[in-house]
Amino acid sequence: MQATIKADRSLFSYPKYWPHCLGTAPFLPMSREEMDALGWDSCDVILVTGDAYVDHPSFGMAVIGRVLEAHGFRVGIIAQPDWKSKDDFMKLGKPNLYFGVTAGNMDSMINRYTSDKKLRHDDAYTPGNVGGKRPDRAVTVYAQRCREAFKGVPVIAGGIEASLRRIAHYDYWSEKVRRSVLFDSKADMLFFGNAERPLVEVTHRLAAGESIADMRDIRGTAIIVKEALPEWQGVDSTSLDRPGKIDPIPSPYIMEPECDSQEKDSKSSEAPDASPIVIQPPQKEKEKRKPWENVYVKLPAYETVKDNKTLYAHTSRILHQETNPGCARALMQRHGDRHIWINPPAMPLETEEMDAVFDLPYQRVPHPAYGDAKIPAYDMIRFSINIMRGCYGGCTFCSITEHEGRIIQSRSEDSIIREIEQIRDTVPGFTGVISDLGGPTANMYRLRCKSPKAEATCRRPSCVYPSICAHMDTDHKPTIDLYRRARNLPGIKKILIASGVRYDLAIEDPEYIKELALHHVGGYLKIAPEHTEEGPLSKMMKPGMGTYDRFKALFDKYSEEAGKKQYLIPYFIASHPGTTDEDMLSLAIWLKENKFKLDQVQNFYPSPMATATTMYHTEVNSLRKVTKDSEEVPSAKGEIHRRLHKAMLRYHDPKNFAQIRQALVKMGREDLIGRGPQHLVPPESANEKRQKAQKGRRGERALTKHTGLPPSFQRESNGKKSNRVNSQGKSSGDTTKSNAGKASGNRPPKSRGQRQQPANVNCTFVKA
Repeated sequence: MQATIKADRSLFSYPKYWPHCLGTAPFLPMSREEMDALGWDSCDVILVTGDAYVDHPSFGMAVIGRVLEAHGFRVGIIAQPDWKSKDDFMKLGKPNLYFGVTAGNMDSMINRYTSDKKLRHDDAYTPGNVGGKRPDRAVTVYAQRCREAFKGVPVIAGGIEASLRRIAHYDYWSEKVRRSVLFDSKADMLFFGNAERPLVEVTHRLAAGESIADMRDIRGTAIIVKEALPEWQGVDSTSLDRPGKIDPIPSPYIMEPECDSQEKDSKSSEAPDASPIVIQPPQKEKEKRKPWENVYVKLPAYETVKDNKTLYAHTSRILHQETNPGCARALMQRHGDRHIWINPPAMPLETEEMDAVFDLPYQRVPHPAYGDAKIPAYDMIRFSINIMRGCYGGCTFCSITEHEGRIIQSRSEDSIIREIEQIRDTVPGFTGVISDLGGPTANMYRLRCKSPKAEATCRRPSCVYPSICAHMDTDHKPTIDLYRRARNLPGIKKILIASGVRYDLAIEDPEYIKELALHHVGGYLKIAPEHTEEGPLSKMMKPGMGTYDRFKALFDKYSEEAGKKQYLIPYFIASHPGTTDEDMLSLAIWLKENKFKLDQVQNFYPSPMATATTMYHTEVNSLRKVTKDSEEVPSAKGEIHRRLHKAMLRYHDPKNFAQIRQALVKMGREDLIGRGPQHLVPPESANEKRQKAQKGRRGERALTKHTGLPPSFQRESNGKKSNRVNSQGKSSGDTTKSNAGKASGNRPPKSRGQRQQPANVNCTFVKA
């Protein structure tokens, strides 16, 4: 299926730049010695990345570098430089055109810290899995070092970190609203989303001698301006979604008239006229201007949204409405005396363009400079294949839609088969098993809107929530045909599906579930219901458990028919906005009743720009029109509160028994404490009682001028012990309220996205 929203120019239609005669490089050079071997005196573009350089289409810098190389440009890579000085940024010399900087395949803060703000000591994108090889807020640091290395050379920021921080955004780690990363990094331009199209246009225009300051309206880019671009008409964001009375939702398919005067003139001409009717020859109807063309939305200023949570929620809502490249308006937000100008998203790649990008001469292995060092992220994907981009699920906690968009961009079947054969024939260590044919989801391959007009004008945040849109194609036959052709290739023993299956789509085509169960599941299949309760599910924009039950019934049926024992591995999120203690308890009971014991769990991670992060920060439901009476969204924010929600997912772990018991008593659910199958946790053991008694006899820790007053202990002025209270003056039993606003980042930090999963669960399930 071809893309229905087309760009003005094909990605590979530009004339090649003159160095193309030098041919392609085995690996993009990382040193002057490699440049000399290639016969290069300089690089046209130098890419700086926080990841190790793996020449594989799953690594963003490899894709960007190979695309530019295909256009004739000489591209060098500086991977994981020492950012403490400018020296490493000078080792390839001065680029002729620009520096391109990225934090890597993950936001640097998510890469470096856990959801509990503890320091990670590993990094899957680094040789040897060593942590600390990239700085915090890497885009900002790298861009500044490039400026120091060679003054006057343009710097362009891109990748997931720049993409999700292109506007004023809530930052979980500093617990405040930060400026657009374009201001902090002082880069000249920012690419957001999958940026091949703006990347190629900007590079060719720079090579032609044009100044980057003159490139102002390129789709998929953001720049800093002093005023709106000329010939663009501005509308205030509140006119699109005015706080106050909720108006009916207008149809997104209605084309607005160019002006009101035409209608008035036509009405005035309807007055009685005695003159004879003259039939005019038919005239070609003038094409009406689309209401979003050359229109920008004025968003509330950074200085306003950083302090006003209601307007922050409103801004986030508008931002997410303006993401369809077919009808998106530009966005402008003031920061001090300047503005961030965000052009509409780039047009999605067509199938032929996707094929060309993935057919480039990737070596599919890490750069030889790393020797035998293991790079975990590469080991995970080296036998997997990306068959599509984008996701129209719209899950509020996930950053895929914000980065890759809602429109599915699929490769052709022939291109995918060629890549399987290349892996089979060239990748070291291949044993005949393809670990995944997927992408953001396993089963959205070639599933597109059946109405080109609807796809080009729709502003729905999700095509499948609260129900599957009538325009959406749910026929899985192209995916089934791909699976069958792939597994019949000579030398291929097994094709596994490791990407998460969107089960609400799968149940629309049971033949797909049958195909999975019979041939493509290695005992376990990942799916993501995320929760069991309507409260949090409605804030996630995920279907209810009835859909999960229907999928499970079909999966179990076809597994049994195949004579296989296979299990679903469901993912769940703790502490997601909209989740109460009662919701987490209900989920824990469901896990117990279904005999699931979760091995590893993770709390909700507020990634930049996600809708769920907006709800976490503002406690306002921005999925609906934002008013002063908007629905309040409860969010577990204190360390103790978030730890409780996480503990309930691991109800079976003895380390969590005491905390869960305390919560059950507070909630009046002592009936769940006991040793029967209907109980959630056992009662206090003799050993626990003994330890508690010993602790009581030892007393509280002695106070010194260094320790201060413990939050669990105070003394009244008369010398008698008072009731134990916490640091906010609440009863020690009131763990929920007393810690709701307590920052978990007061202590110094200790120690997969994208699905890139910044806000999802990273866990393993064990069937009891």
